[in-house]
Amino acid sequence: MNEIANTNTPQADPGLITITHIVYGLHAFSALAGLSSAALVVTAFLSGWPSILAVVINYVKRGETRGTYLESHFRWQIRTFWFALLWVVVGWLIAITLIGIPVAIVLALGVGLWVLYRIARGWITLSSNQSMPI
Repeated sequence: MNEIANTNTPQADPGLITITHIVYGLHAFSALAGLSSAALVVTAFLSGWPSILAVVINYVKRGETRGTYLESHFRWQIRTFWFALLWVVVGWLIAITLIGIPVAIVLALGVGLWVLYRIARGWITLSSNQSMPI
């Protein structure tokens, strides 16, 4: 069962909370750009400069979040990016075969919805000052 982790951890720096909101915003901007263009959500999410910048910020600031509830949000954001990339690679491998193209398209659409869900859920949870599930 996915439960929200306890927030009885050291207080998070307000500046880091703002940075975490900015990172969710950068990810959301990239993903939503895929809805407003010919690109798929997952393609825009993985290749858009805002998402790439967001992941770089995650890695640079990750050490500063240790021991706070923000650590779980940084882990959530990083995993969202890398698992989406993994599934896109799997989709490309499936698309190599002509029969696999429809499966790859469905997979890309599913991963796009999953990315939107993870961004929304993470951002809503952050707004409640709670940790993401472990």
